[in-house]
Amino acid sequence: MARRLARRADQLLSHAGLLQAAAAPAREAPGLDAIVVPTARRIRGDAEQAATLLGTARLAESLGTRLIALASRDAGREDISELLAAHGVAVDLVAIDAPRVPGGGHPYLETTEMLTGTDFERDADVSQKRNLALLLARSVGWRRIAFLDDDITVPDPADLRRAAGALNGHAVVGLRVGGFEDNSVVCHARRALGDPQDTFVGGGAMVVSLARAAEAFFPDVYNEDWFFLLGEARLRGVARFGAVRQRPFDPFEDTRRALDQEFGDTLAEGVFAVLSRGGTIRDTLNEGYWMGFLATRRRLIQQLLVRATTTRHEPGRDRMITALQAARARSYLIEPRACLRFLLAWRRDRLEWSDAVAALPTTLRLEEALHEFGLAHATTVHLGRRARRPLFRR
Repeated sequence: MARRLARRADQLLSHAGLLQAAAAPAREAPGLDAIVVPTARRIRGDAEQAATLLGTARLAESLGTRLIALASRDAGREDISELLAAHGVAVDLVAIDAPRVPGGGHPYLETTEMLTGTDFERDADVSQKRNLALLLARSVGWRRIAFLDDDITVPDPADLRRAAGALNGHAVVGLRVGGFEDNSVVCHARRALGDPQDTFVGGGAMVVSLARAAEAFFPDVYNEDWFFLLGEARLRGVARFGAVRQRPFDPFEDTRRALDQEFGDTLAEGVFAVLSRGGTIRDTLNEGYWMGFLATRRRLIQQLLVRATTTRHEPGRDRMITALQAARARSYLIEPRACLRFLLAWRRDRLEWSDAVAALPTTLRLEEALHEFGLAHATTVHLGRRARRPLFRR
């Protein structure tokens, strides 16, 4: 099987065949315990960003659930809390200034260490924030949480409720991202050049059963959400139900995006290509497979560059070409052994994460859990319309 898959190591346009049919939402299914929003964008002075966050807060209010905002970089917990209070949003908000370096209670992850200080180190902290949310949720006994990115809106709140209800038969239920498709730079280029490029379930809009995905975590690499969806050998039970909208942006504006994505995009597309053809993760655990897939990936990028430079000029085409050139240059730094080493480390990390999660208490009060993870003085709680106060005071 491994040799046969290696000979067909091309990047697919769609992995939709890996998704299960969404189970009918149970009428009496429990609702969401929290909506988790990792955010790094400035709110003050950005009306569009403020409106998106307000929309998510009102979504949580309408569903009767908590909003957990994990802020860093240009976002701050006090700005979030003050925004919601100023608009009278009656939602229980837990706003946390997320630390860049994980604190106590967070398991050691080999995949993070092996990329730190290399060309493939990622300039983002979304994986850390999502992992922190998983640990907090487990510690307080929550069962179902939703992840929504800070540029996502949910037109129909019932879609999120129904997606949560569908978790009875699945570990994860994603919502289809519309408005602006959720893809990597290379896949955006394929679509822009006329290929029927699909999207897949992603961490920007999905609900998670904490019991069914207890050993899953987000590695610190691009496409971390695809790795979260994987089990020991194949994709765990994943379905898609409902729809959200992502705010448009120019994927080719900054070449750093292509540079940051290339290693993780190569890994994820390579693994999912095997799974989509009926193989297992074990079939990717050899350098021969990655030698073939890297050659295919580079050939794809080169073909896209040729098409971009020889077709009719359109606005943004020069930026696309520059971004693809950056992706090609970064691809040539990736060695087959690096792909194999990462996957082996990821498998060890799954065991480490599973052990750490199993050792967590599951009956803490939220205040106790925040103290356990060293977040007591970095958290503000907004209790609906009643109050806004620091959770702890020195």
